[in-house]
Amino acid sequence: MDGDFRREFVREPAFLKQHPALVLNADYRPLSYYPLSLWPWQEAVKAAWLNRVDIVAEYDTWVHSPSTEIRIPSVVVLKDYVKPQKRVAFTRFNLFLRDEFCCQYCGAKGDLTFDHVVPRASGGITSWENVVAACAPCNLRKGSKSLRRAGMSLRKPPRPPSAEELRNMGRRFPPNHLHDSWLDFLYWDAELDA
Repeated sequence: MDGDFRREFVREPAFLKQHPALVLNADYRPLSYYPLSLWPWQEAVKAAWLNRVDIVAEYDTWVHSPSTEIRIPSVVVLKDYVKPQKRVAFTRFNLFLRDEFCCQYCGAKGDLTFDHVVPRASGGITSWENVVAACAPCNLRKGSKSLRRAGMSLRKPPRPPSAEELRNMGRRFPPNHLHDSWLDFLYWDAELDA
């Protein structure tokens, strides 16, 4: 048991888990903004070793093998351009992102669920045009009633978002941690030269 713990610690020291690499497309834009396109440091080092990416910025931390030492990449750019998807998948995450992580009835943020505007019991389908983010109290209040019968209204009508709309929306929700080397590529909180 003690040997297994030691091997795990040596193979993956805890401090190295905190060095993700920002992954940029060949046009130097992130593959995605929300969730932010990040790779574990091991994937970034492997991709650099296989000549699939160029390293643009590095952490001040080194990793060592018996024959090589390398600074951990903090920003990598793909050598081959990956064409962004045009179609937006209908997922719970993308729905919340479209609705800016707030209830479409009262504007509350936080513990969200989703609600069928036209209830399924009344023939409503699960689609971009009929599902919205809702807080639990509003969802419970509306139940399987129509908006009119529940005395509720929507902040904005639900519709399918474009991939570009979701990318732009994702820029408004930066992750909790942004490494300084990422800011020039993300345009979040970066001070522009006058």
